[in-house]
Amino acid sequence: MRLRRIKGTEEKLYAYTDYVIENPSELKGKWSEYFANDNPIYIELGCGKGNFITQNALRNKNVNYIAMEKAAEVIIKAVQKADNLKLDNVKFCHFNVNDILDVFEENELSRIFINFCDPWHKKRHYKRRLTYRGYLEMYKDILNDDGWLHFKTDNNPLFEFSLNEFVDTNLKIRNISLDLHKEENDWNIMTEYEAKFHSKGMPIYRCEIKF
Repeated sequence: MRLRRIKGTEEKLYAYTDYVIENPSELKGKWSEYFANDNPIYIELGCGKGNFITQNALRNKNVNYIAMEKAAEVIIKAVQKADNLKLDNVKFCHFNVNDILDVFEENELSRIFINFCDPWHKKRHYKRRLTYRGYLEMYKDILNDDGWLHFKTDNNPLFEFSLNEFVDTNLKIRNISLDLHKEENDWNIMTEYEAKFHSKGMPIYRCEIKF
């Protein structure tokens, strides 16, 4: 489903100067300096309406969070959540993941979250999936030696594809779950999509990947 563009959304988005980074590439290699601390930096690729990233930031004050989202009509809702909570350890980038190497330096990040990304169902579009090996190579560059990728999806074919990509690129996989909500997971914070799928009894697939 194509998202309806709303006139004036970007202007409203960039008015949240305490939260939205208008030119994130200018901070490449300088994110710790920008946050004014040495806390680890976690990013979420495709933050949606922001429940996951804002609740993580609220729970973990010793972590710096960055949310990336290409749809202004969506990310502004996430920014508004952060503003309502008065969070000072989360920032937002209206940016496309394809340009992620322009935003982060080598070894600059400690964790990447990919939650319920577009599965790109058609086989000819497999290279657009955020767990495709071309993207994995980019993540490898910007994660530090202790960095991990955390991946969640409701889409079984995408999860199988992703596991094969992880194995074929010699990555370490841990904590594989084929039905996340059947397990005890008080640590888990749901995205808006996840809450919707869970309410329908759909299984959620999850794993963690070390580069």
